[in-house]
Amino acid sequence: MKNVLFICSRNQWRSPTAENIWRKHPGINVRSAGTSPKARKTVSAKDIAWADVIFVMEEEHKNRLKADFNRMLSHKPIHVLDIPDEYQYMDPHLIEELKSTVSPILDR
Repeated sequence: MKNVLFICSRNQWRSPTAENIWRKHPGINVRSAGTSPKARKTVSAKDIAWADVIFVMEEEHKNRLKADFNRMLSHKPIHVLDIPDEYQYMDPHLIEELKSTVSPILDR
């Protein structure tokens, strides 16, 4: 099983949507979290240690992770999806964008 962590700012719309999309995908365990202290679930060292691969929605999220968990990230792939914070939870356009950007990476 591959452990996949999805990160956005407040863990409200984008990363929970991604978690929901891949929750039942065979061979994958998923979690989501946010970088903001006000996130529904704030990313922790345990999340980083658990993850085999990390997807962030914006470059800013990658920078925040590196600032907070730099040593832990040295051998973990982090993929920046460049998905702006302009969608609601399970928005059809967000789902399509997530599938088109994440699927090719997970299917490698």
